[in-house]
Amino acid sequence: MEQRVTIEERMRAGLGDLTRAERQAATHILSHFPMSALGSVGTLARAADVSAPTIVRLVQKLGFTGWSDYQSALRHEVERLLVAPLSARSESPREAAEHPLQAYAAQVVQNIEATIGLIPAGSFDEVALILADPQRRVAVMGGRLTHALADYMATLLRVIRPDVSWIADHLTDWQQALLDLCEGDVVVLFDIRRYETNAVQFAEFAAAQGAEVVLITDRWLSPAASSARHVLPCHIEMPAAWDSTATLLVLVEALLARVQSHLPGQVQERLNRLEDCFARTRLFRAPKMGH
Repeated sequence: MEQRVTIEERMRAGLGDLTRAERQAATHILSHFPMSALGSVGTLARAADVSAPTIVRLVQKLGFTGWSDYQSALRHEVERLLVAPLSARSESPREAAEHPLQAYAAQVVQNIEATIGLIPAGSFDEVALILADPQRRVAVMGGRLTHALADYMATLLRVIRPDVSWIADHLTDWQQALLDLCEGDVVVLFDIRRYETNAVQFAEFAAAQGAEVVLITDRWLSPAASSARHVLPCHIEMPAAWDSTATLLVLVEALLARVQSHLPGQVQERLNRLEDCFARTRLFRAPKMGH
């Protein structure tokens, strides 16, 4: 049986093809889905800080004739979700005595699987292609909880290709990074809840200077999505006092592998030169072999 594509999935998949105002409206809808779109078009327009015609154009791009057609389809979809049998929601019940490590790992795996279904393959491939383009400079920035992921991504991306920078201090360095951003450059931005003002402002200013913004965020979408050309949402919720970034790490490593596949010869040549530099500076110790 063919799986039905939901309205939410269609909206997420189409973010890259929207205008700035339409993307702002879609971001608001997805951040408060589905309740934000169940009222009047005027109420939604005011909440999203866009015009009513922008909302209408958005739903038409999704394939609906207008606002009432969109609302009708959304209500039917919500009704289907509410009456879905419990058995369909728990196809693989876990043992009550499961060890906490197993339970946590199982939730991480579930998040990864849900994220794979959330990110369109075309969006993933587009991001990999622009990151592999040697004519584009790349700047990577994270936030309070994601700066380590940004550092990790930039460190490995520098091995794959030149002209990659990591914005180490996400509070102040991004303003200086704007000085060198040119049209066509790529900004990779991590922002998960609680969303950070610096991330939203950096995305806005970078897009205004012509940079192509790639946003790696959670499924509720950072407000920075309004300025992003590419949005890669991840499931991050966990039964803990904080969200998990494990899914973001998997996404980063998958992107790096895809970028590397576009530049196989260049990557090997850069790796050879890097290893030669490591050997000459004796940075790493060779492992001792057993007798």
